[in-house]
Amino acid sequence: MLGPGPLLLRDLVAAGVDGEEVRRMHRRGELARVGPGAYVDPADPRLQRPEDRHRLRVAAAAPRMAADAVVSHQSAAVLHRLPVWNLPLARVHATRSRRSSGLRTGRLHVHPAPLAADEIDMVDGVAVTVAARTAADIARTVGFEEAVAVLDAALRRHLVTLTELAAALDRMAGWPGVPRARRAVEFADPRSMSVGESRSRVRMAQHGVAVPVLQWSVVGPGGVVLGTAGFGWPEHGVVGEFDGLVKYGRRRPPGESPADAVVAEKRREDRMRTVLRGFVRWAWADLDEFGEVARRLPR
Repeated sequence: MLGPGPLLLRDLVAAGVDGEEVRRMHRRGELARVGPGAYVDPADPRLQRPEDRHRLRVAAAAPRMAADAVVSHQSAAVLHRLPVWNLPLARVHATRSRRSSGLRTGRLHVHPAPLAADEIDMVDGVAVTVAARTAADIARTVGFEEAVAVLDAALRRHLVTLTELAAALDRMAGWPGVPRARRAVEFADPRSMSVGESRSRVRMAQHGVAVPVLQWSVVGPGGVVLGTAGFGWPEHGVVGEFDGLVKYGRRRPPGESPADAVVAEKRREDRMRTVLRGFVRWAWADLDEFGEVARRLPR
């Protein structure tokens, strides 16, 4: 496997490697191109995930950008390890502190916008907008649902606070998309534990479902906590659960198999059902057509 960053053609040529031979290796499938003049081993596992591929594209593009360009928007979100569900990742996004002379090509989008020194950080050796500016830029420029997924995660991971987000948007007064971004920030909640839960909250609001208590602890006789549900309506005795792959996948406790996780989840549900009037589950595929699920939840 090649190193952590892509191999740049200019560096290979400077080291004495024939540029045409590099291009032939690419045509033969012996090198995978992640940007103009930037290559990695085709077996590099980072090519499998869109976020990791984009991170490679950022590493390839950064040396070619203007000295004052700062990685921003969804590219900065990728470097901050924030979720980028449904965000386009074909282009690397950057911001230059100016009011005009933007650039948009098939691989690069440079946004001209004021950018203060305290809005710039270094991540993985790359100049990048700080988390609050990144989240605010995204919330201004993408759909509500996508913005909420980013904002929820940034708040949950303590990368930003609501005060910092509000201050970032105050600096952007009069910019396109700021009112929409403020609505997304008002809706954001750090108790959403995944993109699926964030999307579920948006869908509930769109379908007139009563506002749930997030991460509600279901208590049984004697005050014993029987389990915690992602969504709860205590006055109705109903809980809701988004069934993603997280609880059965990479976040399992050490030594627990997927089968163990399924059994433990079933037991947790059975305990809670002893004191509940309703237990509603839905999966990723249900989020696009949420009406049927919404009809089973309190209005």
